[in-house]
Amino acid sequence: MSLSLALNTARSSLAATSTQIETTARNIANAGQPGSSRKIAVTTTEASGGATVVTVSRASDGPLYTRMLGATSNAADRQAVLDGLDRLRTGLGEATGETAPAARLGALSDAVTQFANAPDDPALGAELVTKAQDLASTLSSAAATVRAVRTDADAGMARSVARVNDLLRQFATENDTVVRGTGAGRDVSDAMDRRDTLLAGIAEEMGVTAVSRGNNDLVLYTDGGATLFETTPRSVSFTTTPVLTAGMSGQAVMVDGVSVTGADATMPLRSGRLAGLAELRDQTAVTLETQLDSMAFAVVQAFAETDQSGGGAPDAPGLFTDGSANLPTQATGLAAKLTVNPAVDPAQGGTPSLLRDGGINGAAYVANAGPASFADALQGRSAALAEVRSFDPASGIPAQSTLADYAAASTGWLEGQRQLAANAAESETALLAHASSALSNATGINMDEEYARQLDLERSYQASAKLIAVVNSLFDALFQAVR
Repeated sequence: MSLSLALNTARSSLAATSTQIETTARNIANAGQPGSSRKIAVTTTEASGGATVVTVSRASDGPLYTRMLGATSNAADRQAVLDGLDRLRTGLGEATGETAPAARLGALSDAVTQFANAPDDPALGAELVTKAQDLASTLSSAAATVRAVRTDADAGMARSVARVNDLLRQFATENDTVVRGTGAGRDVSDAMDRRDTLLAGIAEEMGVTAVSRGNNDLVLYTDGGATLFETTPRSVSFTTTPVLTAGMSGQAVMVDGVSVTGADATMPLRSGRLAGLAELRDQTAVTLETQLDSMAFAVVQAFAETDQSGGGAPDAPGLFTDGSANLPTQATGLAAKLTVNPAVDPAQGGTPSLLRDGGINGAAYVANAGPASFADALQGRSAALAEVRSFDPASGIPAQSTLADYAAASTGWLEGQRQLAANAAESETALLAHASSALSNATGINMDEEYARQLDLERSYQASAKLIAVVNSLFDALFQAVR
């Protein structure tokens, strides 16, 4: 080998090693930064025998990253549903607690029976009114919780949409940097890290699929197939509903003009926080709302007064009312308005004995003209509470059952839904942790390895420098001999 060739080889090796040392230093500096991947200086051997750095790439694992994105979306989806179900359960009370609707109904039924056994005892009449107030308060409070959960879920969807749009704008900037840099042959590994971090953030809000094109360009689709990003971000829009009352549907999230949430969604989201919030707002909470309204409608009917004069007057509100003078004809929204009739509430100047004698709505509804031992009307109320009824099939629990069984089934349904969501959230969170750990092991920065590699590179640098020094001394000796 000639001295000039040896010199050139040592110089190229020195330059390549210098770049490699710089790359390891960069890795060490980025260690612990979210989204940072290990950078690798890719070298090759030149025809002259020297080494040169072709490019700086980054460690990556496509399948693991895709799995991590999916786990991120699924975990956020189930957690959103679980958080809402936890609030709903708090609003209804513990399944075995005395404030649960089933317990309140049981207490009301017992009070009716006790008053029927001693209809001349005014204290038992007052106790019956108290138990009725407890039930009405429980149902209306639970309905208010459902309404709050639905409204908050709607507001949460608006926040998610705003975040997605913001992340897409940032994604467009980083993607453009990657595409332009790749085309120009520049190092774009840091921009790709930032782009992946933004993509993981989008995946929290909605299920997303990334498709790679030339020059490392990415196209994003929702997991339902709607185009989310292609060269430029697509518009994600949503209109909030300030208050979602019973029977009212929330607005759909639109991606590039295509609905992705709601019953009529063209390309529905299957995962992500938005999917979970939409499920909570439009399905889970609505089903519970239907159950509460069905219970309220049943107790109103069980205590309704009927015309005793034969004049054909319509049935009228008895112990329970929605605040109007007429008997409710439908269940929708009734739980939120359920209250005890002021005519039988002593605290409002009412008379509990009207529950025994009838006449809350006037003389035509009087069933007992005087005897304090009259118990037929109360026994009829007790039988009405215990009879098998037809409930709304949309309630998700058996439509043919007694009111007590229906209330118990409602509590069991909610607890079952919460348990399913909790198990799914735990499973998806564990899968996310596993996928993230595996991805970190494959592409992350290990400080010990980087320091060890840096020491090796420093030795290589020293060897190249020493070779240059030797060649230089040989050149000096040669020039001396020529003189």
